[in-house]
Amino acid sequence: MTEKELSERHTAGERDFRDADLTGADLTGANLTDTDLTGVNLSGANLTRANLRGANLRDADLTGANLSGAYLSGANLSGAYLARANLRWADLSWAHLARADFTEANLSGANLTEANLGGADLSKVNFTGANLTEANLAGVIQWLGNRKVVLQDA
Repeated sequence: MTEKELSERHTAGERDFRDADLTGADLTGANLTDTDLTGVNLSGANLTRANLRGANLRDADLTGANLSGAYLSGANLSGAYLARANLRWADLSWAHLARADFTEANLSGANLTEANLGGADLSKVNFTGANLTEANLAGVIQWLGNRKVVLQDA
């Protein structure tokens, strides 16, 4: 599926794009509010300033994707692959991020207020200036040197 086809179908009211291949797609500023993108391949895609509020990206591949300034409030990214993704200044407030792989992702300046990061892999993540107020970090995985560390419930 091309970016143009996705946009046209979304504009026509379609919201189910499960398992689509959008590798490297340019979706800059796209409005994909409340869209089902379960299992979609968006590796290397450009989603700068895209509106994905309430979108379902469960188990999606966003490896190396650019989500800088994207609006993902309330989105479901449980089990998603976000390794090396750019989420600088992204709004992930109230997002479901359980078991997501954020290895080496850039979350600098991101808003993670009340986000559920339970069991996520946050190894080598850049959190400079990120807001983690009330975020759930239970079971988060990080690598310190060659040691795997899992945060326990408080």
